[in-house]
Amino acid sequence: MKDISVFEVIGPNMIGPSSSHTAGALRIARVAYQMKPKNLKKVTFILYGSFAKTYKGHGTDRALVAGMLGMNEEDENIKDSYKFADKKGLIYKFIPTDDKDYKHPNTVQIKMEDDKGNLNSITGSSIGGGSINIDKVNGIKVSFSGEYCTLIITHNDKPGITAYTTNCLGKLNINIAYMRVYRREKGQIAYTIIEADDFIENNVVDKIIKNNSEILYAQIIKL
Repeated sequence: MKDISVFEVIGPNMIGPSSSHTAGALRIARVAYQMKPKNLKKVTFILYGSFAKTYKGHGTDRALVAGMLGMNEEDENIKDSYKFADKKGLIYKFIPTDDKDYKHPNTVQIKMEDDKGNLNSITGSSIGGGSINIDKVNGIKVSFSGEYCTLIITHNDKPGITAYTTNCLGKLNINIAYMRVYRREKGQIAYTIIEADDFIENNVVDKIIKNNSEILYAQIIKL
């Protein structure tokens, strides 16, 4: 049984009417912001369940755009996020759907497109009190909350990647809280997701990528 903190009951410090529909939505988008392509041009938000029904009234739309601009849930500019996105030339679109392909009623898929038409995506759920769970990355089922400093490693599904990665982090005295490997098919692209007790510096990512040719990309997520 999960322990519930007082912060999950009263919700986070935030701008907006709803911890689930505003703060949680923004945090999902802020994860996407940290995983966005270098030259992000367009973002599409596909809204499921209650997000699809109430996204305008609860400010979910503006919160999602704010998250894609890197704002946090206490930023007073959330209400003007459309204006800031327009200034940056970011194209955004909302697609509410009655599709039932979701785990939680507060679910959004965020599709990101760069200036060359390359696409990547995440799907996340706002599960209450501002807490979130990321359910998919580029269509592959995953699970992480963003509550820890999270290292996401995209790699070829080859033997030795897990041992190599844990060895790297161990040498740097970084303690791993949770570690999981996700893949669609054996031998294809896989994601190793590490949630650490310690903050992971960018130079750690550089070292991990530099010394193993099977690792394609790595990034740090911190809410």
